[in-house]
Amino acid sequence: MRGAGAGVSEVLAASAVAGRVDAFQRALLSWFWRERRELPWRGVGDPYATWVSEIMLQQTQVVTVVDYFQRWMARFPDVAALAAANEEEVLEQWSGLGYYRRARFLHRAAKVIVEEHGGELPSTLEGLRTLPGVGPYTAGAIASIAFGLPAPIVDGNVIRVFARLFAIEGDPRSTANQKSFWGLAEALVDPQNPGDFNEALMELGARVCTPRSPACLLCPVREFCAGFASGEPEALPEVARRSAVKPMRAVAVVVTRQGRRGKELLVGPRDAGGLLAGMLEFPTVEREGKRWPKLDEVASLLGMKVVAEEVGELTHVFSHRRLLTRIFAAEVGSEATFADERWRWVPERELSQAAISALTRKIYERSKQLETT
Repeated sequence: MRGAGAGVSEVLAASAVAGRVDAFQRALLSWFWRERRELPWRGVGDPYATWVSEIMLQQTQVVTVVDYFQRWMARFPDVAALAAANEEEVLEQWSGLGYYRRARFLHRAAKVIVEEHGGELPSTLEGLRTLPGVGPYTAGAIASIAFGLPAPIVDGNVIRVFARLFAIEGDPRSTANQKSFWGLAEALVDPQNPGDFNEALMELGARVCTPRSPACLLCPVREFCAGFASGEPEALPEVARRSAVKPMRAVAVVVTRQGRRGKELLVGPRDAGGLLAGMLEFPTVEREGKRWPKLDEVASLLGMKVVAEEVGELTHVFSHRRLLTRIFAAEVGSEATFADERWRWVPERELSQAAISALTRKIYERSKQLETT
């Protein structure tokens, strides 16, 4: 194996791709054109659709994104429609997809595009990088797929493919190895078909060169692959040590009343700047560590004392935090009002369409399960 952070020219020269870049590109593209999945954002010729799909696909599987993408495009068919929406509408469409900063970045960037770019996405890497939430990968994907520019991309799938193709060892997140991956992506991208080539790399990593049990015998570029030749492709890329998951504790109260629209639930937006900022939730107090908040702390949020019964608890794992939540239920009279304007009543039948997170949905579903037991 080559040492971590070896120069791009050194890596290429020592590989089976050396002097055969054209053959490598042809083999990968031929496979992609034959085997690619039909996806609603492919081949539509719309930079906006490409941008939305790429943001949604960050840390989310294709099978999950398809329905969200179609609903999003039906509600916000172009940049102008997205820019004109309010944040709650945007979060409602994103609800359940997770990593909500992505939705906020889309919304903010849409406003920038309308105000500074005449409603059209910038067509250069430099211009795309000025948009909120658009980093090197997303800019490269949009530039190559939507505008036909020979721009490199590097995501988790590409890292895995390159680590195995070129036997790159060491922490894949290290500065030196990241430089190698980006250099290889730039050196290999097909200038005639950059968008298809980049999508082919990602498709290969997602469907063939998988983290476990890669389908090497089905791989169109296995003759170029050092990992395949070694007989141990799963040894690469090396697994980076993960940061410890921090514990958190929370108390949430599902407050209900019988209103004019039937059963209603009390919700309000989470504080800005934190996890799931702006998403609607039940009255909740969270704390880092293993010390439980008190029910009285939730009552202080509401400005009134509530009689609540504990109905269960659940665990929700974020990427870096493990949150254990105690769930309480409380019913108040139909005349109950709250001085703080953050709180409002939502009909139970409309909760699924509201801008709630997966965590809030789990809390609600758990409370409903316990109602019937």
